[in-house]
Amino acid sequence: MNNPKISIIIPLYNAEKYFSEAINSIIDQAIHSFEIIVVDDASTDESIKVARQFDDKITLLELPKNNGSGAARNRGIEIATGDYLAFIDADDLWCKGRLEKQLNLLENNPDIDVVFGQVEQFISPELPLEDQSKLRAELKKMPGYVAGGMLIRKKTFMKVGLFDEKLELGEFIDWYSRAKDLGLKIQMTDEVVLKRRIHTTNMGVYKKQHLKDYTSVLRAALARKRMNK
Repeated sequence: MNNPKISIIIPLYNAEKYFSEAINSIIDQAIHSFEIIVVDDASTDESIKVARQFDDKITLLELPKNNGSGAARNRGIEIATGDYLAFIDADDLWCKGRLEKQLNLLENNPDIDVVFGQVEQFISPELPLEDQSKLRAELKKMPGYVAGGMLIRKKTFMKVGLFDEKLELGEFIDWYSRAKDLGLKIQMTDEVVLKRRIHTTNMGVYKKQHLKDYTSVLRAALARKRMNK
């Protein structure tokens, strides 16, 4: 396949301060055979205004109601025309060359179903110094089993299915669990492909009110295993 098209999907919600950097980290990739689908999840800040500055480079969907990143990604997937799917959150950054490296791996190894890369976290400059000092230990390279670290053929993704929109936080963990249950061959590379931003808004993503999502994911995974015995 020559110049395969990649659909890059960005769920956007109240990320006006960071969105331009995320988009530019895509534009700076060596490969440009892609479409960028931005799905605004009913932002209440100036995110839409910032996104429209990239009208010549993106397809922008505006959702009337906030339903979470899983639903926003699903709406983007539904209109994606590419052979491959890639994701990035509106406050994160892709590393240079990640698309080229991951695409070459999939193109040259048709037995591999999905490829991930390493992730590094970084502290956003506006975070208070006291919080920055507490988080230094988290700034290390680690396997990026997250949506933003993945490249996958669209047809393979659809075998697993869309993200569970009932989950507020654990939608990718649920998707990855289903992918493993189906026996997908998963490749993790050594290269850092994604830089995840730690900032004041996302520091609380593991608050107690969200733990129910992870419990639901675990229960669903155990149920699938029982059914497959």
